[in-house]
Amino acid sequence: MTRPDVDPVAHNREAWDRQVSQDNEWTRPVSSDVIARAREGDWSVVLIGYEPVPRDWFPADLRGLDVLCLASGGGQQGPILAAAGANVTVFDNSPKQLEQDRIVAVRDGLELATVQGDMRELRAFGDGSFDLVFNPVSNLFCPELAPVWRECFRVLRPGATLFAGFMNPDLFVFDREAEERGELAVRHELPYSDLKHMTAEERARLLGDGPLEYSHTLTDQIGGQLAAGFVLTAFAEAPHHASITAKYMPGYYATRALKPRG
Repeated sequence: MTRPDVDPVAHNREAWDRQVSQDNEWTRPVSSDVIARAREGDWSVVLIGYEPVPRDWFPADLRGLDVLCLASGGGQQGPILAAAGANVTVFDNSPKQLEQDRIVAVRDGLELATVQGDMRELRAFGDGSFDLVFNPVSNLFCPELAPVWRECFRVLRPGATLFAGFMNPDLFVFDREAEERGELAVRHELPYSDLKHMTAEERARLLGDGPLEYSHTLTDQIGGQLAAGFVLTAFAEAPHHASITAKYMPGYYATRALKPRG
């Protein structure tokens, strides 16, 4: 759901640039110690919440693996995977988030590329450019998912994998102000959009200058990957890291999906 007076890509680009200035936890670059350990083989990255991705989702050896960290700026996952031996490209809508990755790369002597753009349009990359697309929870900031999955499928080589983390859409039925009071009150029908379900005044009061969010359906999330041609090979869930819903239901889902050979 969009509105003609709001460009969600431009809005969220500026919002995430501000999040960097406001020290949002997902904008804080990892330390040199984390990078040093990753170089020695002691590493982990998160795809959903604070849960490390199972190591058996990855190839045994990352050296030489071409990885696209999709909508994954912030100086966190990309530098760790680069330190572990992968050839990493970080793609993000926010220039300041990408700058966080470059800061780590310069500080710790990492080879790492950064590209700025909309996750629905990966025309900067040719067909079959990558062995792995790593997409942590970020598509809640994207108005539509079908182009994302199609582009992921296109830029991956046959036999390559997509790791995707996303929100449990059911979390979006609850009233945000009630949650802040420690209460769960059903308010919104799904699929949810900040632009559809809140007035500009409500957005300003509840979100401040934060990014716009969209719930998306599981049909769009999982069914969309299948429709793009992927085969699901693993699934995980985790509690939301900052919500009172955590004791009742999973807040995040993660999928590992394969682009078939031939």
